[in-house]
Amino acid sequence: MNDAPRIAIDAMGGDGGPAVMIAGCARACAKFPELRFRLFGDDAAIRVELARHPAIAGRAEVVHAPDVISGEDKPSQAIRRAKTTSMGLAIAAVKAKDADAAVSAGNTGALMAMSKLALRTMRGIDRPALAALLPTLGEDDLVLLDLGANTECDSRNLVQFAVMGAAYSRAALGLAAPRVRLLNIGTEEMKGTDELKDAAAQLRGADYLHMRFDGFIEADRLGRGEADVIVTDGFSGNIALKTIEGTARFVTDLLRQAFTSSIRSKLGFLISKPAMHLLKVHLDPNNHNGAVFLGLNGIVVKSHGGADVSGVANAIGVAAKLVSNDITRRITEDLDNFRAHTGPVAVMTA
Repeated sequence: MNDAPRIAIDAMGGDGGPAVMIAGCARACAKFPELRFRLFGDDAAIRVELARHPAIAGRAEVVHAPDVISGEDKPSQAIRRAKTTSMGLAIAAVKAKDADAAVSAGNTGALMAMSKLALRTMRGIDRPALAALLPTLGEDDLVLLDLGANTECDSRNLVQFAVMGAAYSRAALGLAAPRVRLLNIGTEEMKGTDELKDAAAQLRGADYLHMRFDGFIEADRLGRGEADVIVTDGFSGNIALKTIEGTARFVTDLLRQAFTSSIRSKLGFLISKPAMHLLKVHLDPNNHNGAVFLGLNGIVVKSHGGADVSGVANAIGVAAKLVSNDITRRITEDLDNFRAHTGPVAVMTA
């Protein structure tokens, strides 16, 4: 348990740059007053924003970075400039143990490539996965992974994702035994690819892990609260995530049009405004911002590039929870437990 998580912030990443990132740090401190920051980016620009938030000035160290990764930079280009960019230096701080986690709203591909190269994958993990929390109709959020880091996955990868996703759910949501399911085109055991069937067979026998495997789930049940962790390959996961986000925007826009179509509709909106506010809060992606690269020897959280101040604060909160709950140790212990029961073949070899 770390009483004072140190978070490395890529202050130049995202659409809002230092203004939004540092304001997000200040808001995160309201919920996590023990936080400390290392802010990487243009020194002058960062100090201008720190002056607007004096409450965090004493808990923030500024580290000048002369370069910035743009949204157009390819991962290979970003890697070559890791030592001079705000993103690369934030990740390097985690590797050097100068920070417990890094948060960036910058280029996702570059962040993944640099994080994997600098931090390396954990023992027993072939590929890191991108995981995020999504809203449901149940009492708790849902962990969905992989969201795009790996477009093709075999059964071994899916099993590893399940172990990591369950550990994440336990750390971030406090669930003792998360319900884990595999995303599939049907719930019957004979449905799906050979990789899905093989992964399901391995997970059904893993009752010694801190999870409960509940089989397959279809995409139309993602938000129903019927699972705590849903595992899939990055190709399907990214499509599912974008579909969820697009549907949320569609519903919001449709309601806005409906409530402004006439005087009677506007009156109806005024009556239902409290309920509409709750709906907006539930669907607002900023309230669930902060995806994490699971499976690395260090914590890296990806904030959405267009996140507002509350969204950045939420991403920082995700990082703080994972540090305080020692997510890396949890994953390592669960993987060791899995190998102890199945041997190295199920996890480590093709």
